[in-house]
Amino acid sequence: MAVRPMRIDLYSLTFEQLSDLLVEWGEPSWRARQIWQWLYRHLAADPAEMTNLSLPLREQLSRAARVGGLTRVDVQRSADEKTEKWLFQLPDGETIETVLMSYQRRTPGRTLCISCQVGCAMGCVFCATGQMGLARHLTAGEIIAQVLTFERDLRRWGSKLTNVVLMGMGEPLHNYDATIEAVRRLLDPAGFGLGARRITISTVGLVPRIRQLAAEGLQVGLAISLHAATDALRTTLVPAARRWSVAELVAAGRDYSERTGRRTTYEWALIKGVNDTPEQAHALGGLVAGMLCHVNLIPLNPAAPYNGQRPRPQEITGFQEILTSYRVPHTLRQRRGIDIEAGCGQLRRRRINDTRNKSLTGKPDDPPVASLARSHSTRYH
Repeated sequence: MAVRPMRIDLYSLTFEQLSDLLVEWGEPSWRARQIWQWLYRHLAADPAEMTNLSLPLREQLSRAARVGGLTRVDVQRSADEKTEKWLFQLPDGETIETVLMSYQRRTPGRTLCISCQVGCAMGCVFCATGQMGLARHLTAGEIIAQVLTFERDLRRWGSKLTNVVLMGMGEPLHNYDATIEAVRRLLDPAGFGLGARRITISTVGLVPRIRQLAAEGLQVGLAISLHAATDALRTTLVPAARRWSVAELVAAGRDYSERTGRRTTYEWALIKGVNDTPEQAHALGGLVAGMLCHVNLIPLNPAAPYNGQRPRPQEITGFQEILTSYRVPHTLRQRRGIDIEAGCGQLRRRRINDTRNKSLTGKPDDPPVASLARSHSTRYH
């Protein structure tokens, strides 16, 4: 019995590869621009939708190619209807989670938190993803498909994504080539055209890769998961920190800001009795004072098997007051999606038979994303 060949994922192709494929099929290379715009501007989900292509070419594309390889198998919506978490199955049966958050500042915002790996190899002790290990990298096409799938759904409801953060499952700079290719594709003004200042890459601190990223000229935001201001403490929380000191990491963050003009964000998961102490606050203040940076304080989210606790409000306030004394800009992140395990450090691989559709809340007949797309009135600070 003949084995049917795998269809090409069009999202996996660069523009040059798409052009070469069409020439190989006997088509003029300028057809690639038409298909590119269908994929990234019009968000076609099927070659049949590409109506300015000839019927034979659409049929050839349908036989030999597909648009993305993600299958949505579960949706969870938070009780306040401001956060949705989707479980996607990949072509090889692995799964990833992607989170959409809605907020209102001056204008309505939709931030998508996407994954770049199945699992993670960094092993951060307070992160559920890090504790499950790495299964594999995502391809650039699989990273991109998360964004375009959500954008397609949001457009149906008259909305759109405003920000994309690579803060989901995995370490983006460990999957460097695919991450950069995906980011360049999302930035492409002839395609999806998202602004560089609307994309943020998060890392636990792979110093050589941070410096490489600074040289890319991408102008995207950088968030460094710091979590401790001394080497002795940081190595107990972030195993990858054993390779580079806090001083080396902060120097790389400073270099990124100087080369791009973008402020570097330092993420700090506040853990009661561990890194919420006055000593750590003073060490952090002394470390980053005067830099073009911002500290994002995140009270610990529950993530089994780690049994750490979030600090009490007065302990958080005390930490903030010390940072203020050093004139270090900082914010306290608002917790979102904790009831559906969609917060920082809570994403994980799930088996398909573990899905929990009964957890989808809101109106029973609401399709995914609809409640977030219409939530323009709730005020967030």
